[in-house]
Amino acid sequence: MRLWNGWGDEKNNLDFELSASSRAFIEQRIGKSTPLADATLQDALSRVPVSRSPEHRLISTDAEDRLRHCRGQSIPDWLAMRSGDFGTFPDGVAFPETSEDVQEILSFAQDNDLIVIPYGGGTSVCGHITPEPGDKPVITIAMSRMNKLMALDKKSQIATFGAGILGPDVEAQLAKEGYTLGHYPQSWELSTVGGWVASRSSGQQSLRYGRIEKLFAGGRIETLKGTLDIPTFPASSAGPDIREMFMGSEGRMGIITEVKVRVTPIAEQERFYVAFFPSWESGMQATREIIQSGQQLSMMRLSNATETETHLKLAGHERVVNLLNRYLRMRGAGEGKTMFTFGATGSRDQCKSALKLTRKLIGKHRGVYTGSLIGKQWEHSRFRAPYLRHGLWDVGVIVDTMETCLDWSSVPAAVVDMEADIANALSADKEDVHVFTHLSHFYGQGCSVYSTFIFRAGSDYAETMERWKKLKAAGAEAIVRHGGTISHQHGVGIDHAPYLPAEKGVLGIKAIKELCQLFDPDGRMNPGKLVP
Repeated sequence: MRLWNGWGDEKNNLDFELSASSRAFIEQRIGKSTPLADATLQDALSRVPVSRSPEHRLISTDAEDRLRHCRGQSIPDWLAMRSGDFGTFPDGVAFPETSEDVQEILSFAQDNDLIVIPYGGGTSVCGHITPEPGDKPVITIAMSRMNKLMALDKKSQIATFGAGILGPDVEAQLAKEGYTLGHYPQSWELSTVGGWVASRSSGQQSLRYGRIEKLFAGGRIETLKGTLDIPTFPASSAGPDIREMFMGSEGRMGIITEVKVRVTPIAEQERFYVAFFPSWESGMQATREIIQSGQQLSMMRLSNATETETHLKLAGHERVVNLLNRYLRMRGAGEGKTMFTFGATGSRDQCKSALKLTRKLIGKHRGVYTGSLIGKQWEHSRFRAPYLRHGLWDVGVIVDTMETCLDWSSVPAAVVDMEADIANALSADKEDVHVFTHLSHFYGQGCSVYSTFIFRAGSDYAETMERWKKLKAAGAEAIVRHGGTISHQHGVGIDHAPYLPAEKGVLGIKAIKELCQLFDPDGRMNPGKLVP
């Protein structure tokens, strides 16, 4: 069973207690911290109010079901869960097993004037699934029982899944047939294929497999106006793409129940490698040249100097890291070095060729290639980051992220300003913030920018929330100022909604609102998310 107040599984949750050296490193940057007191599950359950939901065969009004489907994984969500002060609870949780069940629940909601919120894996970091306070009862529709591979067309390489299937189950069921989807967001272990579509997610190996908009071929959506089937076409010029219309819709227009995705045969070989550049500037020049030259890599990630230092410090293995640093200094990558992680996936010949050409460009920019050993460590721990929140939380430290995507010409200045604005956001409170950044999801035109910030919890939950609000606003305003998208892969939800008009414009926001109203004239589908 999932943890009720954090990330992971209650039985298999990884232990990420901070080492003494890791804690000392963080204290050097932000000062000593004091953890906040956690509420118990019993305390939280005692705050669940009596349900207002009418009875229905598919709807549970059990207090624990409602609590466990109330929040996602944003910092406001964590503060709500850890304090036990969840705010508004859903009045019931529906557990459909078929598309017809979902349509039945939507009809029931229409007849009884209920609010409806879709729930996939509960991994949202933007407030996608948080109920708003209001007079109408709220029903959360949990898609967890719609979790099967329903069909596989091997000739066309199209797989059909129930929208509630988790990432590991997607890959496990496809692997039995010799195929892969290759979509690996950071939340992969706990997120669902339907959620990926609804939030326009991106996977770590999008260079090879594409973002979800490339993988999503069609499917079935249940709306208050009826069922919408989106057929699969290799391509079409028959007007606007309905498929695109529902990607990123965040449950505002309907609930995705079946997802048809483009799959590929499992590759013969996959390897991950690491190199170090002497500076941030040389690393950016090299990665831009690599992507614009058309190298067939499956993933790339460039960590700036602060992220590189932080990752090496928190990795443990102090003796090994010291030896690595000594070697890199001898090769010209000392203070200010940046770590470049990249992957090659395909046939043995394809991987060999991609590695050879990439190493040539790394050398051109004075990079130091270190082979696959560190790359194997990255592969082993690639989904580890969300678990680190637990170790940090336990010592009174909060970690969150901001991400965007910009044209290459805007990236250098945007990174400087994002980091500076976040780092200085709590200066009036005399609080230090540790900020670091990496580039990933590379395109010929630009790349995503992903910044992490670490700060001390306040004296109580309210003060901690105020600190987070200042940091979030500082990062978001810097993104908008530099013309970046408010989200490359996390979606909009509640947290990013105030900044969406700067990106879409007045007419664009009006168009989105009117499209939502077409499918949901009474505003009962996940209100308050994406657009007001």
